[in-house]
Formats: sequence, C-alpha cells, structure tokens
Amino acid sequence: MNLEESEMISDVSVANVKSRQKRWEEEATFFDEVALRVGDQTLLIDPLAIRRYTAPVLRRRFNKEFRFRLMGPLKGKRILDVGCGDGLNAVMLAIMGADVTGIDISPKAIEVARRRAEQNGVSHKLKFICSPIETAPLPCQLFDIIWGDGILHHVLDDLDAILRNLTQSLKSDGCFLFAEPVNLFEPLRRLRKMVPVRTDCTPGERPMVDSELNHVARYAREFHIRYFNFLGRLDRFVLINYNYEKSPLMRRFIVNCIDTVDYILLSLPVFQRLAGTSVMYGSPER
Repeated sequence: MNLEESEMISDVSVANVKSRQKRWEEEATFFDEVALRVGDQTLLIDPLAIRRYTAPVLRRRFNKEFRFRLMGPLKGKRILDVGCGDGLNAVMLAIMGADVTGIDISPKAIEVARRRAEQNGVSHKLKFICSPIETAPLPCQLFDIIWGDGILHHVLDDLDAILRNLTQSLKSDGCFLFAEPVNLFEPLRRLRKMVPVRTDCTPGERPMVDSELNHVARYAREFHIRYFNFLGRLDRFVLINYNYEKSPLMRRFIVNCIDTVDYILLSLPVFQRLAGTSVMYGSPER
C-alpha cells in the first residue's frame, strides 16, 4: 500500500467516525425531546396491560403477545433491552420476573426509565446503561435473551458492529428477538417516497428491506421471521388512542377479526411482501 492509498483509507475512517458521532448526537437529541414529553402520571403500567401479557394463553396474531409467547416464562432470566427508551418494555419484562439491563443513547430517556422502574416497584430488577450500542461495555455471554423493539432500523449504517456486540453478550443457548418496521415491496417504497407524509422520526430512520433482514440472519444459527401489520395497519383507526385494553368490546372484537385475517394472510409468501413489521428471532451463531 502506498502513501496515497493509506491517506485515502485514513480519510474514509475519519469520515465514518464523524458520521457515526453525528448520528449519535441526532438520536440522543431526538429521544431526549421525546422523553421530556412523558408525564409522571403515565409511568405506572396499566394493570390491564400486565394482565394481557401475563395471561396463560398468548395470542399469536398480536405482535407483542407473539414475542412474549416465544420467550416463555421469564422468571430468573437475564434480558438485555436494546434501545430501551423510557423503559416501558424493560419494566414490563421485570414485572414478569426477568432481570433486565436496558441500554439507550438518550440520557433523558434513561432518567424516565429509572423513574418508571421505581414507580412500578421493580428497581431492584433493572439496570440501565446510557451508551451507543456499538460501544456499550456489554459482558460476554451473560444474557438469555436480547430484546429489541424498533431499534435496528435506526442504526442500519452500523448494523455489523451492533449485531456483533450484541450477539457476543448472548449465551450460546440464548436467543435474540427484534421487532422492526419493514418495506419489502418495491412499488410501495417508490410510492412512499413520492407521497409527502410527515412522520415523527430521526433523520436516518427508515423501514428495513430484504438485504438488511438477510444481514441479521447471518448472525443466527437458527433464524426465523414472522410478518405482521398488513391489514393490521387499520387497528389504529379502530382502537381508541391506539389502546387495545381500554377500547370498548366491539372495537376489540373488530381488531381481533382484522388481526386474525392478517395473521393467516401473512402466513402465505405471496402476502408477506406487503407486511409493515417483522419479528426476527434466532440463536446466536458461534
């Protein structure tokens, strides 16, 4: 390698570092502002939600119940909640018996998560780390489960570094579980770019595509995808404040019907391209 080539590589490395630092700052600022809008009156988790996710029979047609069903009993398990935000999932997992470590880049979100843990009486079962995922000091092969709810689509430029760090912290018999937005249908992606729909999101955020799902699969010994949210996109127009537990019986019945049909259709490859979200899960590749 000559001097000129060495300097070019050095310039690329510096540019990558600056780009990563810029993304970290943008993400932290965005989610700090989101965290400031979380009122103390919302920190206590609704008993109806706890009852729903701790029920003896969990319904596969609903995304989150499907994930809890996959994990099984959580008592005594160690879980890493990646991109834990204000701690809603982390606290729910702790209430269900797990010992949870939550990691997030937003200091304000971590503050809210700690307050939420205190309000719900599970502070002793939770630990929070404020750090970018790529550089987080995660212990090796400690966790039984890695849980990520809408985090990978924020960090697509650093997917390799993140997946490497995360899977190294997972036990060899553990599993990872990511729920992510997807857009797998090219005409729909083109249409989405043409339609000026305002969304409240970070600058680099977008749904994942096939190549990125395949990238996640490379880090798994066993890898599975379950698709959701084709007809399920209509749920938000049926439920009151997008809250299943507190919506009237008839509205819940309609949503149950929609999501049952959705689950059946998205079991068929021909419809999977139209899904809006995916649940990816598997064991780590060693």
